[in-house]
Amino acid sequence: MALETSPEQPAPVRQVALAISGWVDRLGAIWVEGQIAQLSKRPGLQTVFLTLRDSVADISVPVTATRTLVDSMNPPLVEGASVLLHAKPSYYANRGTLSLQAREIRMVGLGELLAQIERRRQLLAAEGLFDQALKRRLPFLPRRIGLVTAPRSAAERDVLDNARRRWPAAEFTVAHATMQGSRAAGEVMEALARLDRDDQVDVVIIARGGGSVEDLLPFSDEGLLRAVAGVRTPVVSAIGHEPDQPLLDLVADVRASTPTDAAKLVVPDVAAEAFAVASARERLRSLVLTTVAREQTGLDALRSRPALADPRTLVDRRTDELAQLRERARRCLGHQLDRAADDIGHQRARARALSPLATLERGYAVLQDADGHVVTSVGATHAGAAVSVRVADGRIHADVTSTHKEPDA
Repeated sequence: MALETSPEQPAPVRQVALAISGWVDRLGAIWVEGQIAQLSKRPGLQTVFLTLRDSVADISVPVTATRTLVDSMNPPLVEGASVLLHAKPSYYANRGTLSLQAREIRMVGLGELLAQIERRRQLLAAEGLFDQALKRRLPFLPRRIGLVTAPRSAAERDVLDNARRRWPAAEFTVAHATMQGSRAAGEVMEALARLDRDDQVDVVIIARGGGSVEDLLPFSDEGLLRAVAGVRTPVVSAIGHEPDQPLLDLVADVRASTPTDAAKLVVPDVAAEAFAVASARERLRSLVLTTVAREQTGLDALRSRPALADPRTLVDRRTDELAQLRERARRCLGHQLDRAADDIGHQRARARALSPLATLERGYAVLQDADGHVVTSVGATHAGAAVSVRVADGRIHADVTSTHKEPDA
């Protein structure tokens, strides 16, 4: 109901504000489509503040939502996302501002596509399909490079030209496939399987130029991702440009930012490698020359020593030492022999002094009867007995004619 006012009877501000609030309340909950322009999550508050902007006109409206509603969204709500809100308009009379209280938020258009891709990414990540442990290293110099791309495309030209510029002998097997639309994922899988069966292909590049999220959607297809994860040949993903990141980039063994970058990753630069070989050869030559010079200096120092300058000096010195040692040994042996001879002479003299024969040589004799017993007393023999006298140089056989005992014996 319209307010009746006049210059004589104007309506106070509070009446106008309350009237607007009543009209807005009668509008009820509505569905609103727009784009998130601002998103503010303040610490400690359970309310999230957003700004919803019209996608065509320069018009925006503030929106409030519970933190639980915003945090429950998958993928997370971000600035720039297109959304569909079920919200209740509210007019704050005290501040004279209009806002929407969101009750439900849905992704629409590009936002919905991104949400589907994010859910798929989380599912495959949980399966371990993106695990770094599954990534294979690219060969240093592949025998043959497989390339999956659209026929006569800029991506094909970039890969072939840049790879052959870096390594002129690079060989390619190109498998053409549709790189956009509903048939793209299936044709790329067929081309990939065909290249994977070729034993000469050491690496496969899947290349496409840039495009919108919708254009790159086939490269987030679950079937294609599982096919890439299942092949034996390392796969390089070269889809789009640097900001683009379809899920193929995550499952591939190597991600290239552009098709040109893919060519740089799969083949080395022949000029750089030739320079590296030349540098290594020069370092090796320098090392060998330095080693030889050092050893030659050491050899010259050894040869300059007197012993090596005239090797006979060393022999002569050793010869003199040997003669001195021989003479010393001879003197020591002679002294030892002399002392031994003296010892033998002494021992011989002592032995002779103790020998009965020495006593006999002094004029003594040993008298023995016929049985060989020594006769020490006249009572041990008798006249007519046969005796034997042992003297220094032999025996004398005699017969006893008589015996006589000394009175003092």
